[in-house]
Amino acid sequence: MNRTIRLLLVLAIAAIAIFFIFFPDIFSTEAGSVNTVQTSEERNIPVNGIVARRNTLDNSLKITGSLLPNESVVLKSEVAGVVQKISFTEGQKVKKGQLLLQLDDAEVAAEIEKLEFTKKLNEDIEYRQKQLLAREAISQEEYETALTTLNTTLADIKVRQVQLQKHQIRAPFDGIIGLRSVSEGSYLNPADDIATVYNINPIKLDFSVPGKYSSEVDIGDRILFRIDAMDEDFEGSIYAIEPQIDPRTRSLRIRAKSSNPDNRLLPGQFAEIKLTLDTYEEAIMIPTEAVIPELNGKKVFVLENGSVQNRAVQTGIRTANSIQVTSGIALGDTVITTGILQVRPGMQVDLTLEEL
Repeated sequence: MNRTIRLLLVLAIAAIAIFFIFFPDIFSTEAGSVNTVQTSEERNIPVNGIVARRNTLDNSLKITGSLLPNESVVLKSEVAGVVQKISFTEGQKVKKGQLLLQLDDAEVAAEIEKLEFTKKLNEDIEYRQKQLLAREAISQEEYETALTTLNTTLADIKVRQVQLQKHQIRAPFDGIIGLRSVSEGSYLNPADDIATVYNINPIKLDFSVPGKYSSEVDIGDRILFRIDAMDEDFEGSIYAIEPQIDPRTRSLRIRAKSSNPDNRLLPGQFAEIKLTLDTYEEAIMIPTEAVIPELNGKKVFVLENGSVQNRAVQTGIRTANSIQVTSGIALGDTVITTGILQVRPGMQVDLTLEEL
């Protein structure tokens, strides 16, 4: 055997050895494929699922707002003067018409007293002139002059009495008075603040909703709200709706009222509000992850007669963890919620039912 033939034999043996090293399972592929198919058929994919049932669904908006007093007034004086007496304690409850502050009114009172004497004199003059007119001792013009003088004096007295009342600051409504900014003996100008009176029972809530919900909000609708200071829900109802959409924010401004008998809720507090637009008594809800988006819609996998089937569905309202199915599945259908990337129509699966 010459040298060339020996070299060719060595190369052929080496090639065969390398082939078997890198492709050891080449002849067992068919058998392995059969075994793999058999294993896959024998071992079903474990999945979880739920049974579609009726649920009550609230179509709600979660929005933010702020608390406002039912009424509030900054007390000011219409006239200037020295504060003679303060008749309230800061933070106390007050009644409508209650005297809160008295300005020095001695000068106006003296003017009224002077006018009372003038009134008496003018009444006597008018009486005598009337008697003389009856006897035709004076002209009608002379009597009317005396009567006008009397009426002018009476009007002057009314003006001074109104000025006298303006020296008294009274509560405009039932409520709570805040911190005062004046002291007895200080000189009060009409521009100076005295204190603020608040009525906070009921308390108001001011908030806005997107304009697209304007047709779904009505006066009398109930709301639930919560504030940071207390871990509990409070109820209220809408009593007023702005008759236009804000052109800058495209939102609708709304006000509601809530009972506040213990004055626990305070104006200025931030509120998280839940406004229920509608309630569905027989909604079908499934977990959000069970819905598979497709190019032309959405689908879910259901277990039907022991095997997996897909159903095209239409969805509605979405909550934090669930979504409403409006068509495509019926009550009692078993919807697969896990393993949806591995299952295919016609597959057999090991199902574990869960509660939604």
